[in-house]
Amino acid sequence: MRNTHRKITRKKVIIAAAGIAVAAAAAFTIPQASAKDSRAVPSLDEMRGMTGTAWAVDPDTGQTLVTADSTVDTDRWSALVSHSNDKVKVQRAPGKFSLFAEGGDAIFAGGARCSLGFNVTMSNGAPGILTAGHCTAGGRNWSTAQGGRAVATVQSSTFPGNGDFALLSYNNVGTQAPSAVDTGGGRIVQITRAANARVNQNVLRMGSTTGLNGGRVTALNAAVNYPEGRVTGLIQTTVCAEPGDSGGPLFTQDGTALGLTSGGSGNCTAGGVTFFQPVTEPLQAFGAKIGQ
Repeated sequence: MRNTHRKITRKKVIIAAAGIAVAAAAAFTIPQASAKDSRAVPSLDEMRGMTGTAWAVDPDTGQTLVTADSTVDTDRWSALVSHSNDKVKVQRAPGKFSLFAEGGDAIFAGGARCSLGFNVTMSNGAPGILTAGHCTAGGRNWSTAQGGRAVATVQSSTFPGNGDFALLSYNNVGTQAPSAVDTGGGRIVQITRAANARVNQNVLRMGSTTGLNGGRVTALNAAVNYPEGRVTGLIQTTVCAEPGDSGGPLFTQDGTALGLTSGGSGNCTAGGVTFFQPVTEPLQAFGAKIGQ
């Protein structure tokens, strides 16, 4: 079983997702403010769809956390900061929010390369794969080598909107696909269960570009305004990631699956903000099980 898993998950390749249609973001205009017209600054609700921002709520304090990337200009930033108070925290993130278009262990579709998140058992008892939903724009049939024979087929995908996740089924129902994460150097973390993340929880992420990195959860149920569209319900963390890490697993040292890498900003030199699709949502949506 280990040999089969390694064949699927050990190929560390720097990869870029292809075929994602990038929609042009509408301009967000901030009217000029004046002492006589306080309405010139948009309300917080009016700014929730602003490209380059992420919105989350700390479930313990009820505080709204607004994170703005480098594309949010001075006027937009000033408008956001004007709403900062004990109930709203506004902060900057380095770089630009974007989709991390690979990660974990390489899988391929046509010219696109992405990553395997977690192996699962599907509702019919057959083996399957969870990965990022935006990856599946690259194609329906996926292989473990560029130009190789297809080994998995996309069954369902969500992106953008209420999540960033997809289910692929192995074409050979006899494939041995244990739920495990290859963390490099011959080490494997056996995944035994799935759970919801908690604020301030210490977490790990594996990706083909940057390898194994850790951090903590800073917020839950984040809504991120990517250039490709708005995605809701994500986990916000301090874990660094870079292009090439999408779809990779978010997990704990004791073998608990938490999420799938979606996107973020920054890098693993200066740090950044990274968002993850909670793994419990696709497991429930697809009737799949992890840790078998």
